[in-house]
Amino acid sequence: MRPAVAISLTPPSAPHATAQRLLRRRTVTAALIAAPALWLGPRAQPVPGRRLTPAQTEGPFYPVTFPKDSDHDLLRNGALDYSSGQSAWLEGSVSDLAGKPVSGAQVEIWQCDHAGHYHHAGDGDRADRRFQGFGRVTVAADGRYRFRTIRPVPYGGRTPHIHVKVKLGARELLTTQLYVADDPGNPRDFLWRRLNATDQAALTVPFTPDASGFRASFAMVVAA
Repeated sequence: MRPAVAISLTPPSAPHATAQRLLRRRTVTAALIAAPALWLGPRAQPVPGRRLTPAQTEGPFYPVTFPKDSDHDLLRNGALDYSSGQSAWLEGSVSDLAGKPVSGAQVEIWQCDHAGHYHHAGDGDRADRRFQGFGRVTVAADGRYRFRTIRPVPYGGRTPHIHVKVKLGARELLTTQLYVADDPGNPRDFLWRRLNATDQAALTVPFTPDASGFRASFAMVVAA
């Protein structure tokens, strides 16, 4: 008969156990490298329910040359004060799909004056020279921005709207248009009525009367 082979029931030696732990650690590390989304954690993931703000056409009246005065206050163009129309504060935020503020982004707005004219050669350059017509601000660390302007007015078959653009460095993150809630011209506007109900709600905000005129809030979600 062949002699019995002894089977050891003792745990592996310390060096062998250490080697097994190192192998497991390398396997986990390789998995994290292969799947960076897992490594970045939940803060980098889109928040359920957050949607990108719908984009719309830039339109024909984006400035060819920017005015010397391009700050947040469209009711003061250089040394000139603009008192026509209904003054309004437009404020809001810019964040990404994860809900993180897009610090350093620039928000631009442009719109017609109280009589429906733009500062643009394509519109005959007939806008009131006291109205700045275009403004640009850099959002704060919390993603907030603010403009002083007028409640938009209708012109040439268009419902009242304000053009909005968001940039980050050389990248253009969003170009869209902001509409006034419950304006009777909205259902007749060829761009507004092309939007589905969800996108209409995202781009249409109330202009609420207050002591300074009107106030509106417009939060934007961009792919930053």
